[in-house]
Amino acid sequence: MGYRDLREFVKALEAAGELKRVRAEVDPVLEITEVTQRIARDANRAKASVGPALLFEKPKGSKYPLLINAFGSVKRMCMAFDVDELDEVAVRIRGFLDTKSPQGIFDKIKMLPKLAEIGSFFPKTVKDGACKEVIRKGNAVNLLDFPILKCWPQDGGRFITFPLVFTKNPENGKRNVGMYRMQVYDERTTGMHWQTQKHGAEHFRRARAKNPDGKIPVSVAIGSDPATTLSGMLPVPPDLDEMMFAGFLRKEPVEMVVCETNDLEVPANAEIVLEGYVNLNEMRREGPFGDHTGFYSLEGEFPVFHVECVTHRRDPIYLTTVVGPPPQEDFFMGYAVERVFLPVMKMQYPEIVDVAMPAEGIFHNLMIVAIRKSYPGHARKIMNAIWSLGQAMFTKMIVVVDHDVDVHNYSEVVWKALCAVDPERDVQFSLGPVDTLDHAARIQDYGSKMGIDATRKWPTEGFTRPWPDEILMDDETKKRVTEFWKTLGI
Repeated sequence: MGYRDLREFVKALEAAGELKRVRAEVDPVLEITEVTQRIARDANRAKASVGPALLFEKPKGSKYPLLINAFGSVKRMCMAFDVDELDEVAVRIRGFLDTKSPQGIFDKIKMLPKLAEIGSFFPKTVKDGACKEVIRKGNAVNLLDFPILKCWPQDGGRFITFPLVFTKNPENGKRNVGMYRMQVYDERTTGMHWQTQKHGAEHFRRARAKNPDGKIPVSVAIGSDPATTLSGMLPVPPDLDEMMFAGFLRKEPVEMVVCETNDLEVPANAEIVLEGYVNLNEMRREGPFGDHTGFYSLEGEFPVFHVECVTHRRDPIYLTTVVGPPPQEDFFMGYAVERVFLPVMKMQYPEIVDVAMPAEGIFHNLMIVAIRKSYPGHARKIMNAIWSLGQAMFTKMIVVVDHDVDVHNYSEVVWKALCAVDPERDVQFSLGPVDTLDHAARIQDYGSKMGIDATRKWPTEGFTRPWPDEILMDDETKKRVTEFWKTLGI
């Protein structure tokens, strides 16, 4: 296992030169965001990072330190998963996905170690945990004790931006863990930004259909070990427990402890836990919020979370993040998801060679897909497949290119795509669900999407002209020039 908790990760970041301590007093209202943004602007222009992780030791108005930008580079994402390259995680996932039904006794024997390993990932319930070193209930609860950020000037208030929100499906009791922003209204009340298509919102709707005047328990964990912390944003299938997948990532089960005021379980190593409930008949205005789109997401009506109990370590680290004009820390988290879950996409659609989601596309606006084309209309099949694939359904624009295009070289993509496209022939539009944060959609949660077939066109697709070859120098000439290059004096 890489890290037992968040503070072990902090130590590793500092030892690797990836963390800077800020000992001056800085206000979590706007100032910490501005400091983080300046660090980001001064960072590597190649977008290899958005500056170091920052540990603010004296946030104004709070006695607890604040950690931000902890995952703001490819290197730090690799450290979070305890690997040298993100592809190592992808290889592990592929190894489990490639498991075939055993055909004979020897195949069954060979599977035993893998089955044993899978069994070791299940969450483990423990009686107590570090997250309960301090317990506050009732009037002793005060969310403003923590250095919760107000990130941008027009934000509706302070927002908890890096929570793990735990709920249960009211029909089958299965756990869900999601990451939803939470606007702090007062000492014991927050918004719960359950977007329409998220699992938390589905739990809310199902519970309300059964008992419109009831309530559902909700618990929120802030600051666990990296793999567990990131599990709330991973696009795992609905029936797969995020805590089990976190155990897979960290190669050891996540220890879970039952909350003080409800029967939900949370990571025992969490820095802070908020326990409470959401009334099913209560909605409140939430927002605006400076979002990862680079624009403010607008106000809307969302459920309200009432905090009944706060538990935390004696010296908790408040983990947070800031989103805004890309690239930000969330880009590197999204990039890791792209690399780690590519094998899952390939298992369903093996013709996919690679995918890329540029930072400027803010995840849901643009996906570039390289495929090994095998039949007429293949590119359009992939567009529709992606629009039906989990959270990828939000993708506003999909560009499909041939297998020999480097989707991570955006200059090459733009050049070859533009040269391959006849706009009227190769562009298709579709209507469907869109991201709640898409302010350009005609109405919230519903709008149009565009697919561009930028592959070479075939006669069987109605293209009767010859397709030209790309201009490339032959290998023999390149070899000869290499041999006399040094004699040229240039």
